[in-house]
Amino acid sequence: MTAKEVCKRVWELSEPFAQEMGITLWDVTFEKEGGQYMLTITIDREGHTDIDDCEKLSRAVDPLLDAREFASLPPYTLCVSSAGLTRRLKRPEHFAAFLGSEVEVKFYRPVNGSKIAVGILKAYEDGFVTIEADGCTTVYEPKDIAAVRLSVTVLSLIHISEPTRLRCIS
Repeated sequence: MTAKEVCKRVWELSEPFAQEMGITLWDVTFEKEGGQYMLTITIDREGHTDIDDCEKLSRAVDPLLDAREFASLPPYTLCVSSAGLTRRLKRPEHFAAFLGSEVEVKFYRPVNGSKIAVGILKAYEDGFVTIEADGCTTVYEPKDIAAVRLSVTVLSLIHISEPTRLRCIS
C-alpha cells in the first residue's frame, strides 16, 4: 500500500468517527520523520480543538489500524493533532475557507530572490496560489510551492490604566 493509499483509507475510516464527534478531518499524512514513520490525523473544530478530541479520535481509529489491510506497513506511530493556528492549507476547501487571510508561502527554491512570501490569500485555482503583498498581486505556480500555511502575527499590547513608577532593584 502506498503512502497515498494509506492516507485515503485512514481518512475513510476516521471520517465517520470525526463526524459523530462534531469535528472535521483536516488532513491525514503518512511520512517518515527521521528514522520513524508517523501516521498523522489532523483535525479541526469550530471554536477550538482540544486534547480530548484528539484522544477520542485516536482511541476510535487505533483498533481499526490493526486490520489485515495495514499489516504490510512499516512500524509507525499514530498521532492525532489539532490543525493549529498556523495550519497547512492543502485541499481546495482549505484555501476557500481562508480567502482574505494572511498566508505564508514557502518555496522549494528562491522565487524572486526569496524562499518565502507572506501576503493576503486572494485566490487558489488548480494549485496556483495568488497573494497580495505591499500592493502587488502575485500568482505562484504549483511546481514552486513547498507549503502554504496560515500566517499568525502576534501583537502584544500592554494597557496601563494608571501611571506606574518603575524601580530598579540592584
